[in-house]
Amino acid sequence: MKRTYTRIAMAALVASAWMAHATADEFLVGAEIPLTGNLARVGAGMQEGIMVAAEVFNKTNGKHTVKIVTVDDESAPAKAIAAVEKLASQGVVAITGGYGSNNISPASDTANKLGLVYITSGGVDDSLVSSGRKNFFRINNTAGYEKAMLGLLADVGAKSVSIVYSTKDATTGLAKDVEKALAAKGVKVTTHSFDPAITDFKPIINKIKLQDKSEVVAMVGYENDYVGIIRAARVLKPKIKAMVGVWSLATPKMAADFPDLMPNVFGTALLPFPTEFKTADGKAFSDAYKQLYKKEPDYLGQFGYVQSMLLFEAIARAADKGTIKKGGVAEEMRKTDRETLIGRVQFAANGDNQNFVHRMAQHQDKKVVIVWPKEHATGKLAYPALPW
Repeated sequence: MKRTYTRIAMAALVASAWMAHATADEFLVGAEIPLTGNLARVGAGMQEGIMVAAEVFNKTNGKHTVKIVTVDDESAPAKAIAAVEKLASQGVVAITGGYGSNNISPASDTANKLGLVYITSGGVDDSLVSSGRKNFFRINNTAGYEKAMLGLLADVGAKSVSIVYSTKDATTGLAKDVEKALAAKGVKVTTHSFDPAITDFKPIINKIKLQDKSEVVAMVGYENDYVGIIRAARVLKPKIKAMVGVWSLATPKMAADFPDLMPNVFGTALLPFPTEFKTADGKAFSDAYKQLYKKEPDYLGQFGYVQSMLLFEAIARAADKGTIKKGGVAEEMRKTDRETLIGRVQFAANGDNQNFVHRMAQHQDKKVVIVWPKEHATGKLAYPALPW
């Protein structure tokens, strides 16, 4: 009888150990990120958010953990494909990251062919969600940026706008959408496209000064573009009332790196600087971010955190159901419906977050102040106001 009890006890221990292993697995998650090249700054910001999400998830989930495997895509489409293939060969169950629609498109195509979920906040080209990628998800989109820019321009009462935009797919799409919406409201709109390789924006600014004579310059590009455009404007000083941009502009990093260029400039941002968080999720994010990186979080980190946390949660739910290898991660992603640091997130059938609306912020006295919409404002907007 004693031996029987011993065998039963041993069997119970083995079963218990097996169950613990089955319900508390560590899952490899790939991060395909531009850590070098022209998108290195924004890639590093997103990477910080991804790592913070892993830190918070691993401490709070209670059953499963994730381990991030990072591959630098070097800000290049071909390298982005290679990065996804390398991550797949290392056994990741899904991929988070990506920046720049031109890089994300081939990378997510590759992930789709390999049956891996790919989630990002770095690509707003609408072709990303209209090309039939079954495993693609994003938490932001052109429509959300357009609403923010149009909302700000309406609040300041701009009657004429010059749009300066990069000829890349995502920037062109947003510029054209903004142009169409402004024209429909009776705003005088002129547009000036530029090749992404351009470094001298003075000819464009001179046209705005002498021909357009607009009240506002709206910039649709990336960090290096903004710097070049604003520098040219500081030299030529067109008689405008404001300079407004979109992503990667209203950040503390830009304020620190270009203190002479950023004052009074508007850009999209979900976070003020210094940051303010009132929810438990926000405080967990902020505390972990400061602990890991010894600095205030910015909106790039916030995006990286949200996209990754939603992915980790979907992986955990699929693991509980035993569907990780049966398309369960994508299935659980489609069921997502919860409040996050960027608002409510729900994914439509095409993988787009149908609730996304951005906010507009302004650089003021080395701070980043949310100025639109009014219900989320952390300060009063300055207008007319220029960085010179």
